[in-house]
Amino acid sequence: VLSGCGVYDGTEIHEASAILVHLSRGGAEVQMYAPDVPQMHVIDHSKGQPAEAESRNVLVESARIARGKIASLAKLTTADHDAVIFPGGFGAAKNLSTFAVDGKDCMVNREVERVLKDFHKAGKPIGLCCISPVLAAKVLSGAEVTVGHEEEEGGKWPYAGTAGAIKELGGKHCVKETWAVFSLTPFYEAHVDTKNKVVTTPAFMCETELHNIFDGIGAMVKNVLKLTGK
Repeated sequence: VLSGCGVYDGTEIHEASAILVHLSRGGAEVQMYAPDVPQMHVIDHSKGQPAEAESRNVLVESARIARGKIASLAKLTTADHDAVIFPGGFGAAKNLSTFAVDGKDCMVNREVERVLKDFHKAGKPIGLCCISPVLAAKVLSGAEVTVGHEEEEGGKWPYAGTAGAIKELGGKHCVKETWAVFSLTPFYEAHVDTKNKVVTTPAFMCETELHNIFDGIGAMVKNVLKLTGK
């Protein structure tokens, strides 16, 4: 489920691409969706500032990542799929919800809320990364998720405050690494809430090399596919 195209006003493109690569490698068939709604605003990514005169549609922008093969989120049903995955990017907090503005008092897009509740009720796994775990924390009370660490640690975890917001939303936050080294071997972490079948990983919540984010997302995707039982 995409939220636009571009980290500051839509889907984080590297995260979406990583998810698609790992799903492809895992033998999964993929269908992409996005809500057919206006973006909260448009950011000029070259300047990091709002483009005041522009307006864009989330579905239309998401089609850039999907290479045109995308459908309205209203058409997504649990009967047609074994799992659902949400990449991060500020679009999850701006277009799929109002978290970027309202924090713990945020509202979630009604179709996003429906999809999360339907997959949860059906016992089908839900994967989320970066900032998107706030969606599960808001909609699925008591869900265990991770956005990484709870302290900024000198800028390594610049969005660490999100962990506190997750607790205020009713979720349980679990501290996890994007990556760690054990016995000289890199280990990529994802948190698996086995009760709720929710799998999360920090991704770009951490300031680290791109390959670490890519492989951390791989751990999330692998666990989502494992939970499908297929």
